[in-house]
Amino acid sequence: MSDSSRYPRATDSMRRPTIRDVARDAGTSKTSVSRYFGAERHRLSESMQARIERSVERLGFRPDRIAASLRGGRTRLIGALVADIRNPYSVALIHAAERACGDAGYSLMVCNTDNDENLERRHLEVLDGYSVDGLILNTVGRNTETLEAMRGRGLPMVLVDRQIDALDCDMVGLDDPQAVAQAVTHLIQRGFARVDLIIEPVAEISSRIARVEAFRTECERHGLAGDVYETALGADSSAELDRHLSELATETRPSAVLCANGVVTLDVCHALQRLAAFDRVGVLGIDELAWCALAGPGITTLAQPVDAIGRAAVERLIARIDGGDEPPTVQRLGATLNVRGSTAIPR
Repeated sequence: MSDSSRYPRATDSMRRPTIRDVARDAGTSKTSVSRYFGAERHRLSESMQARIERSVERLGFRPDRIAASLRGGRTRLIGALVADIRNPYSVALIHAAERACGDAGYSLMVCNTDNDENLERRHLEVLDGYSVDGLILNTVGRNTETLEAMRGRGLPMVLVDRQIDALDCDMVGLDDPQAVAQAVTHLIQRGFARVDLIIEPVAEISSRIARVEAFRTECERHGLAGDVYETALGADSSAELDRHLSELATETRPSAVLCANGVVTLDVCHALQRLAAFDRVGVLGIDELAWCALAGPGITTLAQPVDAIGRAAVERLIARIDGGDEPPTVQRLGATLNVRGSTAIPR
């Protein structure tokens, strides 16, 4: 059997569609199709974008990002490294960043490090191999040498929520001192005399360090009794957390907890439910989650502007990709207080 009979030539139906095929099907030019997949999509009318989108779906067209990079162009890929994709904050952040990327003609490749240094390094190697145009980093940053090397080769990066001192690049996140001050002020105004900050192990994570420092500063400034309680999350720590909350529930002074993020708030609510102590301990959580209005008496929260943070990170990164060379900036956005029953004075 000849090679030609064993490996038949591709027919038109088997051939990978090209930009020319999309342009012909949509009744437009190759330039318009290229703009649709690039930063100039906004220059196309909505009807033109819709026609091209229908042709792309009908033909099954996929742009060859790697070939584009080999021709000296951009891949139009942005990599995102997140420490824990299960965290609701990470989910909301990635959702906002993905929409912002799409609006600008980019695609987002998301890698979850699971707070694992080795996994993070492998993901960085993969993203480097795909020649991403830039990186969004929400990670502890234990692979600073690898990140510095990539940055040294000119790869733009933007940090989200967590600062990495070794990386001289832009950062977007919550204004932690403002958020903690707002929380403590609200609890004092409600009449609480003791407030404990409950937080995951601080380690080297900059946002946790900032929240602890701000909390201690505010307690000292107001003469407020309070302490920082670090806890691992999940079943392994439930008994210890129960003991701590039981102590607060028997305090003679009105007492409350400030939960450092949404995951901590969920664990605290589970514990208070087990202890039937929602009416004896006040609760305020950083992060607004869908269930917060439903748990206990309704949980008072400080909502992070996650959508704005994700979009600002992408915009800042694309500005760098497009050649912006101004000094690195730090953009801190404020939180919004949502008052519910959990910060009413306990009986």
